Amino acid sequence: MKSTVILILVIFISTVYSVKDMMRKSIVFDKNTPDVFYCPIHKPTGFDKLIVKAKPLKKLCEFEGKPLPEDYKSDCYQDVDESDFACKEKYRIMVRALTDD
Repeated sequence: MKSTVILILVIFISTVYSVKDMMRKSIVFDKNTPDVFYCPIHKPTGFDKLIVKAKPLKKLCEFEGKPLPEDYKSDCYQDVDESDFACKEKYRIMVRALTDD
């Protein structure tokens, strides 16, 4: 009985982390389109069914990790474009752009 509960808990935790990881990785940048990034507009159910929208790169991490304004309306699902990961990703993209020149 106790091992079953532990197994269910482990499965639940790993499922939550995999969904969170998919959300984090749903910010997409393509070096062939350097002025835009892509983010999901609906909850992703898998990478093969990810529907994304192009947004200007300047909109990625627009508030630099600060709290979002009350009236802010993001085009990305669950404001993923303003997450800590999105800010780190923007920094990585900008550094790469500077070193590629």
